[in-house]
Amino acid sequence: MHRHPQNLTSPERSAAMRAVRSRDTAPELFVRRMVHRLGYRFRLHRKDLPGNPDIVFPSRRKVIFVHGCFWHGHNCKRGAREPKANADYWRAKIGRNRLRDSASVKALRAAGWTPLVVWECELRVPDKLKAKITRFLAIAARPAN
Repeated sequence: MHRHPQNLTSPERSAAMRAVRSRDTAPELFVRRMVHRLGYRFRLHRKDLPGNPDIVFPSRRKVIFVHGCFWHGHNCKRGAREPKANADYWRAKIGRNRLRDSASVKALRAAGWTPLVVWECELRVPDKLKAKITRFLAIAARPAN
């Protein structure tokens, strides 16, 4: 039996938060399947690239990050939610995530890579997301520095 997140005890909530994955998340798997069905092949989680991108297209010098709206501070309804418990901690954590994301994108661009961020909320309109990814991958890569 599952309990509503607002009814969890502190240890239960801590266990639930520890279970949140940083890779192979449902949104990431959704995007990977979509990209694969579009006929593109890719690598996963290249640790040698800034930000350890979720999906990497080495020959195109392009990467895709799949971000959860809450965890990365998106400006959508889900991303704008204020945590009720331990709010200061979560605001600081999300702020650090945003700074790290921004630094990763900047470093990738400086190294001649083109990044795309796909937000979790964009998965709700698959046709629009498919068009966005198709446009992104169809544009020629920038020459390496």
